[in-house]
Amino acid sequence: MSKVDLHLHSCVSDGKYTPAEVVGKAAGLGLDVIALTDHDNVDGIPAALEAARNFPGLKVIPGVEISTLIMGTHELDSPKQAKHPVRLPNGQTIDESGGEAHVLGYFIDYTDQELLETLKTMRDSRELRAEGMVNKLAALGLPVEWKRVQEIAGDGSIGRPHIAQALLEKGHISTIKEAFDKYIAFGGPAYVERAKLSPEEAVELITRAKGLPVLAHPLFINDPEALITRLKKHGLIGIETYYKKYTTEEIMGLLRLADTYDLIATGGSDYHGLDDNAEMMMGGTDVPVAAAEQLMALA
Repeated sequence: MSKVDLHLHSCVSDGKYTPAEVVGKAAGLGLDVIALTDHDNVDGIPAALEAARNFPGLKVIPGVEISTLIMGTHELDSPKQAKHPVRLPNGQTIDESGGEAHVLGYFIDYTDQELLETLKTMRDSRELRAEGMVNKLAALGLPVEWKRVQEIAGDGSIGRPHIAQALLEKGHISTIKEAFDKYIAFGGPAYVERAKLSPEEAVELITRAKGLPVLAHPLFINDPEALITRLKKHGLIGIETYYKKYTTEEIMGLLRLADTYDLIATGGSDYHGLDDNAEMMMGGTDVPVAAAEQLMALA
């Protein structure tokens, strides 16, 4: 088991456990360094840092994972030009068929006002998106109660895993993964887009909040090198190279990219805790200690 996990989620976004429970689990597993990287939300960081005081051997890095939409090289003149038009918070209209990318921010100032306001806007859009997905699922003959989705999310931001859990409870699916694969993943019949930044804007936002921007799970992107080239110019400092289920060959390819563009090769399990029988446990991805050391040195 790795001593480092730089990609963990709590119930503050779409994970199962509280920030304090995430920290306790990490300490119990013998991890040395973790990062709490909730989706578009930093509200769990104070509780995680407070919990870490009980475990002197564990370093908790304040982080965030920002959802973005990959934009073309120019702004569209009209939504009619796009097959899947989306209006971003900055007023630009883009075609979401370019795909999405996630940007991790490490050692962020989680009290930064611009960061907090931007993330709130994105979370508000996330809730509207979730309601739209519930409506689409009903039209597909897979009804779930909106109230139940809210109950599952609790005080955290409503996300797709909460909808997946509601589908599972209703017996519409047999696993959480099935919900994504068949219905609510990008391009699925119940998928609904929401307000997002461009990857460049996310990198710059993290940098202004005194954080270190890293491209998450780059192999989820159609042309990762092209995006890395763009983001490097805006301040990208790393790429998530060690990630759950990445093959040795894929990791080696990403290491070459990291070397080519002088980026830190980070990694993590992307643990949510929603299905401990199926998903990789925190610390399950073999992340070198050097990845955390490089981040800490740069911070």
